[in-house]
Amino acid sequence: MSAVDTGAPAALRAAIRAARRRALVATLAGWLPVLVAAVLVAAAFAGRAAAIAAAAVVIALAAFALRARIARLTARHFARRLDTDPAFEDSADLLFAAGAALGPLQRLQRERLEALLAASPARDLRPAWPVRGIALAWFAAALALAALYWPSAAQTPAETVAATPGSDAPTVTLLVAAELTVAPPPYTGMPTTASDGLSTTTPAGSTLRWRLHLSPQPEAVALALHDGSTLPLQFDGEAWTGELPLERPTLYRIAVDGALPYEDTTLHRLQPIPDRPPRVRVLAPDRNLSLRAEGQRGWTLEFAAEDDHGLGDARLRLTMTKGSGEQVAVSERTLPIRGEGDGRQRRYATTLDLATLGMAEGDDLIVRLEVADRRHDAAGRPAPQRSRSASVILRWPPPAGDESVGMEGLVRRALPAYFRSQRQIIIDTEALLAERPRLPAERFSQRADAIGVDQRILRMRYGEFLGEENDGGRDVGGADAHADDDGHGADGGDGFGAAGDVVAAYGHTHDDAEAATLLDPETRAILKQALDAMWQSERELRSGDPRDALPHQYRALDFIKRVQQASRIYLARVGLELPPIDPARRMTGDRAGIGSRRDGLRAADVAPSPALDLWQAAATLPVPVAVLDDFAVWIDVHPDAVAEPVDLLAALAMLRAEPDCTRCAEDLRMRLWPLLPRAVPAPTARPAADAAGGAWLDALARGAAAADDTATEDGE
Repeated sequence: MSAVDTGAPAALRAAIRAARRRALVATLAGWLPVLVAAVLVAAAFAGRAAAIAAAAVVIALAAFALRARIARLTARHFARRLDTDPAFEDSADLLFAAGAALGPLQRLQRERLEALLAASPARDLRPAWPVRGIALAWFAAALALAALYWPSAAQTPAETVAATPGSDAPTVTLLVAAELTVAPPPYTGMPTTASDGLSTTTPAGSTLRWRLHLSPQPEAVALALHDGSTLPLQFDGEAWTGELPLERPTLYRIAVDGALPYEDTTLHRLQPIPDRPPRVRVLAPDRNLSLRAEGQRGWTLEFAAEDDHGLGDARLRLTMTKGSGEQVAVSERTLPIRGEGDGRQRRYATTLDLATLGMAEGDDLIVRLEVADRRHDAAGRPAPQRSRSASVILRWPPPAGDESVGMEGLVRRALPAYFRSQRQIIIDTEALLAERPRLPAERFSQRADAIGVDQRILRMRYGEFLGEENDGGRDVGGADAHADDDGHGADGGDGFGAAGDVVAAYGHTHDDAEAATLLDPETRAILKQALDAMWQSERELRSGDPRDALPHQYRALDFIKRVQQASRIYLARVGLELPPIDPARRMTGDRAGIGSRRDGLRAADVAPSPALDLWQAAATLPVPVAVLDDFAVWIDVHPDAVAEPVDLLAALAMLRAEPDCTRCAEDLRMRLWPLLPRAVPAPTARPAADAAGGAWLDALARGAAAADDTATEDGE
């Protein structure tokens, strides 16, 4: 209830409500024809979405007009209407005033007016009908609808136009209206859509339905596809209709067979969006290889998967390896797993019981998550795509000191010979610190520098396993690599005198497959940290401060111990494998199948490429039709060879339509460039020999020929 209703006398409240109802009805009567006309005109010219937008705008304007009209019905307005009666003596505004604000005479006058209202019949305070505005709105709406739906010459049937003497008969067939309905595969869950455009991008496997209105009606209509095939359309009495399942990128145009030509040769595109396989990620653990901790009974795994049209079933593939060397036994099993989330994004989490799986020392457990989607084939049968996650491995380290013997492979440790010397450097440093009070400063610095040199040598030896070059310094091989008074004991005797040190001293072990290439990334990272700690220790020792070097030495020793515990690497013994000898052919002199050393190089076989042929042919116009046809067949067979096959087909169609179009040929050549085969490198020709060199080559050739003749005679 408004303030006007609250302050007005009870005898006037009914009249005020009647006035508001009159304003509402008058507004509806004036705006209803405008609403109808706006919706019909927008739907005819711009479609359903524009009609909804037009309706929303008209309703908003009508609401604004109604609010403005009701806002004018104030207490002052009603007081003026009452004052038109002389009996109110221009005092009607007292009926709407607050009683506390009135004086004694004003209250007396108000009581007299209220008695007058109670004695007189009901007052009519309704505003007058806006007859002119309502009539104008209805007239304008009628004109708009008449202009929209009045029959025109363009809508007159061809038979009527032809039968009317003196009429302007059409000269071409026109596309009056078109509708393309797209029905995606049911498994995608996407709704069916319709539009007046003739090009679309939709999921692969969608069903496309055309509905074309032509004027005048031709004898036959078809869709001419880029590969030369056609899709005939059927006439249902009102429009030409047809249906096509979309499986590959397609270009088409409307082909009309009738008395009047259809001059629109626009190519329309149909681009399918392929159903991609699910994407699977590993969330936990955060590394591919995990080592079982002491007392660990379970292994927690977490994966995430997503798909563009929905996920299907998921399962864990477990592979268990037992044994070592050539005696490795492999077993596999599959476990179903449920995910949490919606149909397109899910998280999978589980904890594997190691005891239930039968895992023991020395075993490896390899786990992968396999997820399927909900794809169906063209016949509606399930044809899911499956994706696997990256493998995660849980390794139970074997017992310490377990060596494999009597096997066909070669067992090597990741770093076999250098692990105990770092401990000896720590012993030397602590001994030097203990003797510091009894040593002169110069002698103390010399001893610290000597230990720093040993630390550097050890660092360089480890660096060879990471591909680092030895940058010189003291000799790293032999038993006399240390000074006589450096305090080394028997604990380090086998560190620098092993047989493998000879190779390290005179060769490049970082180029050996048993060194740099056999360290897994985790072991290499730990070894790199050990080298960093050794370098800091060497810096402090060479600076004459062995006390500050001790923490870095202990850190290096800890990293080395962790490297020593790394898993072993098994290398199969691989030797030279020669072809078997045929005993029946031995000592016979039969040289069949043996290549001659005098044979020259043979040119490489290059597979024919329609893309290369078309690229070369497009350099000069016109391009032979056979070359265009060969490439069209090739691109249909290999649609995945190019990222945007529709663009390439459009460029090919443009060149077909305009054989002498230079711009079309250049555009086609530009799009063909990524498809051209790589050029085969030719061997570099030897420089021509001079006189002496030629004589030498001739002598070699004569000697080789004589040797071949002698071998032939011996065989005979």
